[in-house]
Amino acid sequence: MRRWIVLLLSVLCGGSGLSAEPVRHVINGVAYRVLTVSPEKVRIVWKDGEGRILRRFPAAARYLDEQGEKVAALMNGGIFEPGGVPSGLLVVAGEQQQPLNLADGNGNFFLKPNGVFLIGAKGAAVVRANEYPAHAAGVRWAVQSGPLLIRAGKVHPAFLKDSDSRLHRNGVGVNDKGEVVLIITEIRSAKKPNLYEFAQVFARFGCRDALFLDGDISQLRTGKSMTRFSNRFGSIIAVVE
Repeated sequence: MRRWIVLLLSVLCGGSGLSAEPVRHVINGVAYRVLTVSPEKVRIVWKDGEGRILRRFPAAARYLDEQGEKVAALMNGGIFEPGGVPSGLLVVAGEQQQPLNLADGNGNFFLKPNGVFLIGAKGAAVVRANEYPAHAAGVRWAVQSGPLLIRAGKVHPAFLKDSDSRLHRNGVGVNDKGEVVLIITEIRSAKKPNLYEFAQVFARFGCRDALFLDGDISQLRTGKSMTRFSNRFGSIIAVVE
């Protein structure tokens, strides 16, 4: 097992010294996989070159390969509507494919403040959705979801420490080094976190800002597992070599 981890780490990092291996951590009885990468290695996809929604990991991996990208990992992006249409903002390779959504509504996406994960000329960031227009210039990749897990080091005010809503979850944050931190609970973990605990995990890994992405359907795949049948998603976050 240790040899496998070292080999995969070498492939994903490309000798950069930055750990991009999904590392397993058990925190307060919950098992997580944590993937830390530089912003330059992150892509977000939704449709292929013919305008067809990709939906599943194998299709996303093939499409990125056709674009000359060598994919190291895939994880589902933000919350979406029926048919795989992102519920809010989506920017792919500098092109806005879905508009910012500041509407009110029910469900996690609309639990204000919600937010946007973005990568632009100044690197990666997680911002409040209503702050995004001030950051929009030069953005290459962005996805909107909700709620924000942490904003400026503070856990979302609606989260309860003793909530019994314990579910499989995934999210994205930016740590104090400017690196992108992707975290997902292990689907087979005997215990799952509530949103307050999930937010605190991002703080533990140096993130002052982090965004909830999705729940029960969430998956993180690396290596050959990216070519296997996956759940159906809207946007997909890719880590490339």
